[in-house]
Amino acid sequence: MRSRVAAGITMLALAGSGQAFSAVSVTEAEQLRQALTPVGAERGANTSGSIPEWTGGLSEPPAGWRRGQTEVNPFPDDEPLFVITANNMHLYEDKLSEGSLKMLEQYGPDFFMPVYQTRRTAAFPEHVYDKYYENALSAEVLDNGNGVRDTIMTSPFPIPENGLEVIWNHILRYRGEEVSFRSASATPQVDGSYNPVVNQYDYYFAYSKKGAELEDIDNKIFYLKTDTISPSTLAGTITLVHETLDQVRSPRLAWRYDAGSRRLRRSPNLAYETDLPNSSSLRSVDQKDMYNGAPDQYHWKLKGKREVFVPYNAYKLHDKSVRPDDVIRAGHINQELARYELHRVWVVEATRRTGIKHIYDRRVFYVDEDSWQILMSEEYDEDGNLWRVSEAHNISYYQVPVFWTTMEMTYDLKARRYYIDGLDQNYPAYNFNPGFRGKEFTASSARRAARR
Repeated sequence: MRSRVAAGITMLALAGSGQAFSAVSVTEAEQLRQALTPVGAERGANTSGSIPEWTGGLSEPPAGWRRGQTEVNPFPDDEPLFVITANNMHLYEDKLSEGSLKMLEQYGPDFFMPVYQTRRTAAFPEHVYDKYYENALSAEVLDNGNGVRDTIMTSPFPIPENGLEVIWNHILRYRGEEVSFRSASATPQVDGSYNPVVNQYDYYFAYSKKGAELEDIDNKIFYLKTDTISPSTLAGTITLVHETLDQVRSPRLAWRYDAGSRRLRRSPNLAYETDLPNSSSLRSVDQKDMYNGAPDQYHWKLKGKREVFVPYNAYKLHDKSVRPDDVIRAGHINQELARYELHRVWVVEATRRTGIKHIYDRRVFYVDEDSWQILMSEEYDEDGNLWRVSEAHNISYYQVPVFWTTMEMTYDLKARRYYIDGLDQNYPAYNFNPGFRGKEFTASSARRAARR
C-alpha cells in the first residue's frame, strides 16, 4: 500500500492547488482480491482471534426470513461474553473510545456495555464489490477535498491514504439503490418522558443505481423526501433534499413545505451546524447519518486503525416487537437491548478550519473497516471539552444485502438529554425496491403531494 508519510506530503502539497489526488496502482488494487476484502478491510483475523477472518459477511438471509418481513436476529442464542461497567472499564480502556469512557463514567451503573462475540456480517452485492475495485483505480479527490471524480455507486477509496478519503468513503458508501421506510425520532426529557415525531422516508440513490455513470447523475448523490406523519401539529410537513456530490460548487438543494403556511419554500440553510429539525437543538444537520455534507469546514486527519468496542449487529433494537417505551430511558437508551462487538475501525479526527463558524471545534469518527459506516463519533466544544457522543447501531438488511443503521442517537453530556432516531412502532419493514423514479423527487412533485 501507499506510504502514509508520502500521503501526508501529497495532502499538504495539493491542499491549495485544487489538483486531484492520484488513484492507486493496479498492483495495489489487487490487494482487494488478496489480503484485503473487496471493501478494503483486513481480510484476516487479529492476533488473538477475537476479531475473526472475514468470510463473506451475511450475504444470505437466515432460514425462515422472507422478503417483506422485518429482519430477524441471525444469532438468537448469542449471550454477552462480558459486560463493561463504570467499575471495570479500566480493564478495557485500550479498547474503548473516549466517548464510551465518558458515558460509562457519567451514567454508570445504568449505562453499561454488553460485549458479544464479534461477527463480521457486513456484506454487499457482487456488482458493488466490482465497483470498489474500479473506483480504487480511478477515483480522485478534487477541489481541495470538496468533490470527487471518476467514481460511482459506492465508496471511492477502499485503500485510503488520509482522513478526507475515509470520510468520503462514508458519505458515498453503498446503501442500496432506493429505500422507503417509516420511523420515529424523539428527544427525551431528563426524566425520560418524550413525544415521538413520526416520519416517512423515501430515498433515491442516483449515485448508486446499477449502470449509472457520473456524468449522468447531475452531481447528485441521492434524493430524499420526508413526510411528517405525527404529531398533528407537524403532520403534513414535507422536506425535499437533493444531496450533491460537490456541495461547494453546487450546494445542497432543499425545500420545506409547512402545512401551516401551505407553501413550499427553499431551505438554503439546511446544512452544517444548523439545528436538525425536531431535535430540540441536540443535533446539527451534518450529524444526520453520523456525518453528511461538504467536508470543507474541517481539516481531516487519519489517526490510524484501532480495535474498539463498537455498536454492531443491533438486531435486538431492530426487533419488530420492540417499541419506543422499551428503548427510551432517562439519559440514554435501554442498554439491555444494545450489542457491542470488537471491530477494527479507522479513526479520523476533524479539526475546525480557522475562520469557520461551527458549534463543534473538533470531532472524532470511528469508521467500520468492513462497511465504511461511521459507528461512533465524539463532538467537542470550543474549549476542548467533550460535549456530545453519537452512536449508530447497525444491521445487515437482507433484501439487498446492505449494512446500514437501524437506530442512531446523540447524547448531550451537558444537557443530560439525547436525540434518538429509528424508533419503530411495528411499522412495515424497510422496502429496498419501492420502484421510485427520479421525477418523483422534484420540487413540483413535492408541491403536488403536499396539496393532496
